[in-house]
Amino acid sequence: MSASSAPLLKKFDALAAVMAAGGVGFTDYLTQLTYLLFLKMDEEKAALGDGSALPEGCRWADLAALDGEALVAAYEKTLARLALEPGLVGTIFTKAQNKLSSPVHLKKLFALIGAERWLLLDTDLKGDLYEKVLEKNGADRKSGAGQYFTPRALIQAIVEVADPRIGETVLDPACGTAGFLLAAYAHMRVQSADADLLRHLRTEALRGVDITPLVVTLASMNCYLHGLDADASPIRCADALEKEPDALVDVVLANPPFGTRPAGSVDIAAVRSDLYVATSNNQLNFLQHIMLSLRPGGRAAVVLPDNVLFEAGAGTALRRRLLADFDLHTILRLPTGIFYAQGVRAN
Repeated sequence: MSASSAPLLKKFDALAAVMAAGGVGFTDYLTQLTYLLFLKMDEEKAALGDGSALPEGCRWADLAALDGEALVAAYEKTLARLALEPGLVGTIFTKAQNKLSSPVHLKKLFALIGAERWLLLDTDLKGDLYEKVLEKNGADRKSGAGQYFTPRALIQAIVEVADPRIGETVLDPACGTAGFLLAAYAHMRVQSADADLLRHLRTEALRGVDITPLVVTLASMNCYLHGLDADASPIRCADALEKEPDALVDVVLANPPFGTRPAGSVDIAAVRSDLYVATSNNQLNFLQHIMLSLRPGGRAAVVLPDNVLFEAGAGTALRRRLLADFDLHTILRLPTGIFYAQGVRAN
């Protein structure tokens, strides 16, 4: 973390501690922080003559002047309205809800955000700060947020090995808070000074999907703060497994969720006729989806549970397909306990 972001992170941590004492969990605090940060940055852009991306009545100034229950009511109305907006705004505010029912806590958060000039901060600084807050959330085991967070060192190592090149397209079908996508972005943006290639990188190269609205909000804001195109989010809120790929990509980087699919989810084997093997195994279905998402010559680096490819039946059939039709380069066992659930073995 850079020295210039440390004081702000301390402020965030101090306010998070106050809210935790009031019964507000870190995940709820983080989502409200995200909403208000976007509102404040939109106001700063408008003040510079760039115009506001938000409808009238839903802007920072409309809320910051209020107090008490009037503030809470206006804030909740704003969240409901912005969730219906198109593009990046609607993605960031996907199914947004106010979790700060205390007017005092909400006003404190307004004060914290309002005290800074966010657009004056370097893009890398804003991104670094937000990543640190996300990392803290990922370490909060009580919230279960760790299931969405892949350690940064592991992400960096995987991106370096996969080596995405500028001009290529990169997909993460279970993108979490967009760690893989943004590491790929940082890896590619220094490869060329060509304006067209850099525009493609900011607006078209990255594609992420996640099924959880909260995570889509965090991922979209993460991309926005790292300087990706503000008009259209690369993140989509959907179940990536429900439909066959709509476009093939050059690179897939992913750490799909371990365990079984949530109760009530669509039976993937029943809706996907393109899969190699019919199975209810979540990891094997993600792996098949990734294999089918790659264009000829494409490559993928994927985190999977240990030995999933050596299970009898579907695992064995898919392993044979990998060996016959793909260039399976390496299966590498990761250190035990690298993820939030201690004892989980992964490759």
